[in-house]
Amino acid sequence: METMVSSDNLYSRTLDALDEAGNLRTLSQAEHQGKWIWKEGKRMLNLSSNDYLGLAADTALRDEFMRTLSERDFLFSSSSSRLLTGNFTVYDELEQMLAELFGASGALVFSSGYHMNTGILPAVADAHTLILADKLVHASLIDGIRLSAARCIRYRHQDYGQLEALLAKSYKDYERIIIVTESIFSMDGDVAPLDRLVDLKKRYPGVMLYVDEAHGIGVRGRSGLGVAEEQGCLKDIDFLCGTFGKALASVGAYVVCSEVMRSFLVNRMRTFIFTTALPPLNVAWTKFILSRLGGWNDRRERLAEAALRVQAAVRGAGRECPSSSHIVPFIVGESNQTILKAEDMQRKGFYVLPVRPPTVPEGTSRLRISLTAAVTEEEVDSLCREL
Repeated sequence: METMVSSDNLYSRTLDALDEAGNLRTLSQAEHQGKWIWKEGKRMLNLSSNDYLGLAADTALRDEFMRTLSERDFLFSSSSSRLLTGNFTVYDELEQMLAELFGASGALVFSSGYHMNTGILPAVADAHTLILADKLVHASLIDGIRLSAARCIRYRHQDYGQLEALLAKSYKDYERIIIVTESIFSMDGDVAPLDRLVDLKKRYPGVMLYVDEAHGIGVRGRSGLGVAEEQGCLKDIDFLCGTFGKALASVGAYVVCSEVMRSFLVNRMRTFIFTTALPPLNVAWTKFILSRLGGWNDRRERLAEAALRVQAAVRGAGRECPSSSHIVPFIVGESNQTILKAEDMQRKGFYVLPVRPPTVPEGTSRLRISLTAAVTEEEVDSLCREL
């Protein structure tokens, strides 16, 4: 019993230190109502959601789906991994749809973006592999890199001169080099020049490109296929990854790749092999959304226009704003001051939350304004005034 108390004291001291630094996290209790959040009796515009196209709260869309849902797919659990009895027909249909949309020979669906990013790199990278990853890639990618047997160098954020120097220095020493990046970075909202990365990949033998489009799928490109579509390099990316849980208003994740790579992942990717498959109902919903993705250009245009206005307002307030997307950071700096700014914005009717270390580097705590296509011009005007 004494050991247990001693352990609890150790963890309590850690929590106390986090609290003192303004970095203690708690689970917030709030009620969702479309684009609004109700908390402690106050209604606020939700600017902390990843529902970028405003589809998650679209009841008409949901009703249309329910009318078209077949009895075959009306299952709330797969009750198995896909390699046992969990590979329902709707999975194959979704993966075929993904491959056809992206013009690839293969695609594979996962239970979450975290499963995807912590599973692919350990499966494909061995001790003869070098991973060159952008300094600001998501925590799930960092965990995947750590789980792999590869050596990793993280190049300075969006410093492609340094990346090229590392490629030129290292390509003869490794059987394979994998460049890892996000297309839209989740905290700064800046966009990677994927076409430039493709050019670097083609200049050196044995180089592969891994791109996480978690925040790009749905909102960028003529058909909503992401930044890779927008920049004309869909077919040049070896691992074109994305999630269904943000703009596509569903759950799970995917990689578009070659058929050979798909088969390799099915055989070697532990986070695919040893987990229960998504419920067929969720997969059917994802397929329904994906089939309509190309028709939502009006939503994408509204989102892009709102983003430009909020970016300008942040810069007008004298703040650095690296964003060129719908994710707009308002960088405050110190964590406690960021909490106070978030509370002030909530009092004014905007549900924005403080993002603090370790999610972002020390000294760069911020409000992460996450815009959606459901926000009106008047609401954007009001937000810009308060910033």
